[in-house]
Amino acid sequence: MNDRQHLSPRYRRSAWRRRLWRWGQLLIVLGAATSVAYWLFFKPIPVREHVVTRGEIVAEVLGTGTLEARRQAVISPEISGRIVEVHVDQGDRVKSGRELFRLDDEDLRRQLEVSESNLAAARAGVERRTADRQRAQAVLDQARIDYRRIEELVAQSAASSLERDTATEARRIAEADLSGAEAALIEAQKQVVAAEKTLEYHRARLADTVIVAPFDGLIVRRDRDPGNVVVPGSSVLVLVATDELWIRAWVDETEMARLRPGQPARVVFRSVPKRSFAGEVARLGREADRETREFLVDVWVRELPANWAVGQRAEAFIEVARKQDVRLLPARLVSRRAGRPGVFEALRGKAQWLEIKLGLRGRESVEVVDGLAAGDSVIFVSGPPATPIAPGKRLATP
Repeated sequence: MNDRQHLSPRYRRSAWRRRLWRWGQLLIVLGAATSVAYWLFFKPIPVREHVVTRGEIVAEVLGTGTLEARRQAVISPEISGRIVEVHVDQGDRVKSGRELFRLDDEDLRRQLEVSESNLAAARAGVERRTADRQRAQAVLDQARIDYRRIEELVAQSAASSLERDTATEARRIAEADLSGAEAALIEAQKQVVAAEKTLEYHRARLADTVIVAPFDGLIVRRDRDPGNVVVPGSSVLVLVATDELWIRAWVDETEMARLRPGQPARVVFRSVPKRSFAGEVARLGREADRETREFLVDVWVRELPANWAVGQRAEAFIEVARKQDVRLLPARLVSRRAGRPGVFEALRGKAQWLEIKLGLRGRESVEVVDGLAAGDSVIFVSGPPATPIAPGKRLATP
């Protein structure tokens, strides 16, 4: 008993400490909760005001694609051979008919010389057969003269029938010789035609060793060098015409009804993102992708960046509508509640939701059809939106 009486004040002090510690923890939790509640529900949100203005708005349809050339040619040889010279490189501009590269032509030149010799021999054969025909014609003419003379003598009983038979046989032999000479001449003439065709063929093959530009353009790729052996269809150079370059842009099929050829457009290349280049819709595709539900729109680019490449990515913004003197509001200030567009305005220091009706949507602005007038003010969070605006929120305006 004496020990318990001696320790009881200690126990009492320890109990008080425990109670104070619990009360302190409770106060800390209540303070934190109060602070959080204040920051979430009672602390004013810093906002700024934007005044609705009037101006012009342009509605655009976006398409993403690549830069392509309407006319593009893969330059390859018509015959197999070894490249001996390449006169151009990628980045070079060429005119139609300019020599681009050349194949080894030594064997073809020898074949051409043989063909020329064969043609000369065929022509000499025609001359020889022509002379044979002339000789056969002369023999026949003489045989006919002799036959008519013998006929007259036989009629006068001055020649025998044997002599007439001999003259007849001589005339028939001469006619047969003439027919043979004419057939030989025709055959020789055909040989000349065949030799001419062969010569023409070898000349064409020799000409095929020199490859020229089919049209004015720019060399965008070089795939072969001297010493390479190439075959028909193998790419040596790629040539594009620079007079018609366009963006082959993929556009959502839901925008199809708003597009037509001739509409103005602006093109933004990813290599020059801060500048727009003027363009125009050249043609619309007539087949949509069955998976992405997009279709192709070709946008002709009137001007290109200083550095460009076929196949580079770009965005085409096609103008589909334009209005003057309309109420404008930055698109970033429009929010939606239950799917309806609206904005916030300040009313007696608190945020108030205001539903609006929108019209055209431009690059950065939207047209306000109803709900706001020019000169009205809307609010938005200034700085990072740590706390979003909601109806009834207290506001702190600068």
